Amino acid sequence: MSQDLMKKIKNHLNEIYGEVRAKDLRQFEQLIAQWSEKEWMTPAAPAERNVYLITYGDSIYEEGKPTLPALQRFLKEEVGDAITDVHLLPMFPYTSDDGFSVTDYRKIHSDLGDWGDIRSFSKDYRMMFDFVANHMSQSSEWFQGYLNEDPKFKGFFIPKDDSFDASQVVRPRTSPLFHEYEGHDGTKTAWTTFSKDQVDVNFKHFPVLLEMTDILLDYAHQGGTSIRLDAIGFIWKESGTSCIHLPQAHEIIKLWHTVINAFQPNTQIITETNVPHKENISYFGDGTNEANMVYQFTLPPLVLYSFMKHNAKKLTDWAKTIGKVSDEATYFNFLASHDGIGMRPTEGILSEGEKQELVDQVKRNGGEVSYKSNPDGSQSVYELNINYSEALKNEGEDVTEKDEVEKMLAAHSILLSVIGVPAIYYHSLLGSKNDYEGLNNSGIPRRINREKLELSHIRKELNDDTRRNGIFTGLKEMIGVRQAEPAFSPYADQEVLELDERVFALVRSNQETGDQVFFAVNTSREEVTISLPFEGIDLVKNRNTSGTITLPRYGFKWIKKG
Repeated sequence: MSQDLMKKIKNHLNEIYGEVRAKDLRQFEQLIAQWSEKEWMTPAAPAERNVYLITYGDSIYEEGKPTLPALQRFLKEEVGDAITDVHLLPMFPYTSDDGFSVTDYRKIHSDLGDWGDIRSFSKDYRMMFDFVANHMSQSSEWFQGYLNEDPKFKGFFIPKDDSFDASQVVRPRTSPLFHEYEGHDGTKTAWTTFSKDQVDVNFKHFPVLLEMTDILLDYAHQGGTSIRLDAIGFIWKESGTSCIHLPQAHEIIKLWHTVINAFQPNTQIITETNVPHKENISYFGDGTNEANMVYQFTLPPLVLYSFMKHNAKKLTDWAKTIGKVSDEATYFNFLASHDGIGMRPTEGILSEGEKQELVDQVKRNGGEVSYKSNPDGSQSVYELNINYSEALKNEGEDVTEKDEVEKMLAAHSILLSVIGVPAIYYHSLLGSKNDYEGLNNSGIPRRINREKLELSHIRKELNDDTRRNGIFTGLKEMIGVRQAEPAFSPYADQEVLELDERVFALVRSNQETGDQVFFAVNTSREEVTISLPFEGIDLVKNRNTSGTITLPRYGFKWIKKG
């Protein structure tokens, strides 16, 4: 353990706590010393071949068996190396929110398997673990200890304090900020950003930070080459503030960046903050000292809006502001996830009327809308809950399976082309539709896109269902093209072009290799002819192309400079 490392850690702790106590610093030093005795690996940095799959550990299952082996076998046999990294959504014991109310951070849910199954999985795919660091289940040992006056957990949670000004607190939900619980000695209260069953932990209490850092290092040591920090913007509370994105929250991530890199360089710390773009990208820090990737939350609604309106201007204007961050930080790009399509990231980009158009389309296509509470007591749209392929359908236009397949592949051509690392949700890869049974049985809007699939059944459907097969096969072929091109490095430059308002286009350039690829996609149902910035090889058709090209409806091209 180097003195330089401890000096950096001390500086982080001083920034977080004002001045770290000598006793607390010694405890942190002991933690670092313990992990210094372990053997560590050094994963490769992300490259053009890296494509993430977002999935639950039980998304693919066989009756009566642990689910992780079934998921691993399905991916290995059906998907192969089209996917390199698997993001397992919370894989721990939980009580609600499909895993995001964790009862024990250190155990694997028994329905999924155990840590041995995770280690087996990691032999075929790089693993991304979910760290739900902001909150945990009311049934957890920690919170039960808090309720029962266990001295160990006394400061682990945040009771209601009448002197604390919470009037400006940003809320992602409409539920109360505090809830009451029956404790050992009467009623206790606790801060709950998301729900009564998801109780925020208190990072102001140093033992919480120490324990959470230990858990983070454990995840990396157990094979997590990427670690997603769920809802990380909420982890620090100060009276009279919004209690989101506070400097201490950023400093904790910087601390974790320092610690992780000391043991396992190239481990990807990925922040999840479903907020407007400027706030979101603040988690890059200076591009070298905070998040390695941030979730690109603005991409999903703008891609959807482009195909709904057959006009890519909003997407183009926003994308022109996106460029290279650094040689070690980039964007985690996605179109769909276990959550809905976030609407806060469109603030300042789409007008209220344009947002309403998206809401109306989602409702027409069988989706749901979730709301958040504002400080002034009003409510506004927080996210759209729907399967992404269903959201893309324009009523009266996209009426055939061919329309749906072409539009879904066109949308994902953007995902596979823009700067950053692409992540594909399992229901997008598998060409799924809205799961109304899951929605209606649970009453939970997000369940519309969280269906679990039996292994033999989904294998059969991928062969027999033309819609599923068209999307699944098409995406794998597209991924294969991307993975072979150095111009699609997550750190390669990007220049967005304005060719036609119906077309989204850009050039990716790898300065190290000299490779360049031009990409264009037609968001409309009309043929569009555009001029190429250079002559080259059509990467899909493998033929020389120059001058102009005509994009059919929902058509796209990748042209590699010759």
